[in-house]
Amino acid sequence: MLLEESREVLHPADLPGGVVVDPTPITAGEEVTIFYNGCLSQSGASQIYLHLGFGPPDNWHRVQDLKMSRTSWGWVRTISIPFDEERLNFCFWDGAGNWDNNNGLNWSYIIHGPGNPLFSRLPGTGSPGLQTSC
Repeated sequence: MLLEESREVLHPADLPGGVVVDPTPITAGEEVTIFYNGCLSQSGASQIYLHLGFGPPDNWHRVQDLKMSRTSWGWVRTISIPFDEERLNFCFWDGAGNWDNNNGLNWSYIIHGPGNPLFSRLPGTGSPGLQTSC
């Protein structure tokens, strides 16, 4: 689904857990847009931050907090995916100590592409796996 299309057809009730990542699967070197309309947005937070990092779900690095932009139905942020990482991990916070971390699981996606060392360990040309919440 194209970003312009998603803004027209996505509605808060359609977002599982209030989060959409577009496009999926995530590919190294491309941009990804993360849409959020979860519990922090629903509780009236005046600002939402995307808290993200790369690497194993239990050992993030390149950790950053990025201010999201408010839209008519929630929050949005577009990020660039590096070539040398295997996994994107993220959650959300409101700057006032309140977090939406998917019930402690965060959101975690495999990064597909030639820069991902996981590809060299797999037989054939298939992907390393489906996107997962970890």
